[in-house]
Amino acid sequence: MKMLVADAIVECLRLEGISTVFGYPGGAVLPLYESLRNSSIKHVLVRQEQSAAHMASGYGRVNNTVGVCLATSGPGATNLITGIATAYMDSIPIVAITGQVNSGKIGTDMFQEADVVGSSEAFTKHNYLVRDGRNIPRIIKEAFHIANTGRKGPVLIDIPKDIQNEYIDFEYPDTVDIRGYKPTIEGHVKQITRIYEKINKAKKPIICVGGGINSSGCKEDLVEFVEKTKIPVVCTLMGVDSYPNDNPYFAGLLGSHGYPFVNRAMNKADLIIVMGARFADRSTAVISDKINDQHVIHIDIDPAEIGKNVKTHTPVVGDAGAVLRQLNLLEYDNDIENWTDSIREARGEYMDENINRSFQESGTNPCKFIRAISDKIGDKAIVTSDVGQNQIWTAHYILAGNDRRYFTSGGLGTMGYSLPAAIGARFSADSVVTVTAIMGEGGFQMLMGELALIREHNLDIKVVIITNERLGMVRELQLNAYGKDSYHGVDVGFNPDFMKLADAYGIEGYLVEEDSQIEDVIEKAYSSNEPCLIQCRVNPDFPTLAHWRWQ
Repeated sequence: MKMLVADAIVECLRLEGISTVFGYPGGAVLPLYESLRNSSIKHVLVRQEQSAAHMASGYGRVNNTVGVCLATSGPGATNLITGIATAYMDSIPIVAITGQVNSGKIGTDMFQEADVVGSSEAFTKHNYLVRDGRNIPRIIKEAFHIANTGRKGPVLIDIPKDIQNEYIDFEYPDTVDIRGYKPTIEGHVKQITRIYEKINKAKKPIICVGGGINSSGCKEDLVEFVEKTKIPVVCTLMGVDSYPNDNPYFAGLLGSHGYPFVNRAMNKADLIIVMGARFADRSTAVISDKINDQHVIHIDIDPAEIGKNVKTHTPVVGDAGAVLRQLNLLEYDNDIENWTDSIREARGEYMDENINRSFQESGTNPCKFIRAISDKIGDKAIVTSDVGQNQIWTAHYILAGNDRRYFTSGGLGTMGYSLPAAIGARFSADSVVTVTAIMGEGGFQMLMGELALIREHNLDIKVVIITNERLGMVRELQLNAYGKDSYHGVDVGFNPDFMKLADAYGIEGYLVEEDSQIEDVIEKAYSSNEPCLIQCRVNPDFPTLAHWRWQ
């Protein structure tokens, strides 16, 4: 069947089950947008292209599918790059489609020409520059397969404008066969046996889970494994919602912004089982690498990650879900009750202590504020957070897991992520799911134009801005590195009136200035199905929990 390439692109997206795309048009994608106009696929016009990638990420993460974003050539494509790199670092599958100048003019520095393929090569799982329109069906089929298999990640397709206007014989492939691309799924049987033996001998074991648990869709398998082994679970920032936070075997977040008692336990453990996590610097910064008789098992679908940051004694290449199902076929005989109880008690004491801590002269306790949101959002919820102090407070005090999801930018640490990711998630999630976007004033003001989408599409999103007139996390880093007289470049010298800003966008605004207002404001905000903005003022000296000194 003869078909315009632009029409073929849209038809390929439809056949892949895509019903919504996020983008910003321009000259190099005019044919594609004309085809979208005549299709059933919904296009959401973002206010900045970076947001399109974050929205595609949030959209896909809800149901563990692929999100799609579009941009024109030149600055449109380069604006996507931060969002693409964010998805790459966190192994989130998206397909980014960009327009390019006419194929015969590539390399001549035409108006709005940029080498987006070369620019994005380091942080896409794969990318394509389409030279022949006849390859479009195969390329798009491959792109979705690559993005959503193995270690998931973003794929970019750059399509010159003249090729979009070509006619081809259209036939969409049923299968994909990419030479050299065969991710290992099952764990090697000998390694599975070795894990079994190590678990039965261990006296102080810990399971460390990351974002790979959600990517694999194996949260129930993880719960079954923990029930069988009785081993405490710690998580990376990307794994906060991988295991029910209210489960008695859940210990909490590890690493440089984790719980002190978790890091102490990691340094005492004789067996660490890492599942679906890169075990990168933020997770391992306060973990000793000189512990005698500590055995590390690392399970990951990407062999390049195993042993990259921490010495691994038992490497297992495979999908986290497949390996867990192999392990769940076995019965375990280990006596670690005292070890598990000690970690559980430490968590209870620490959480109670910090949620009631009040040292500041004025402002709200953000721990109390976040926990109040957690108590209100219900069993089905999505909470996004930006990067900075707000991210750590949220990771610590939102009880995630089961149908409560926590989305953030873990690896790249992208400010501005939270708001567009929440918008993307809202377009994908069922109406019964509450969506809350939490951020600081710094991250919010990077992409705050996306508030327009919330009103335009009447999206029930609760936008939470925690303000302290500082770039709080950078300020803490300066304090720890150079002392209290070293602050520079971190004071936010002027903030808008956020209540007036909310009103300008037609959104209800609420202000929380002290703890006594928390309950009333959250009750009002979440009793409505309308979007709203909540500003929570926090004392500038209120630290993230990790920065209360501990021994």
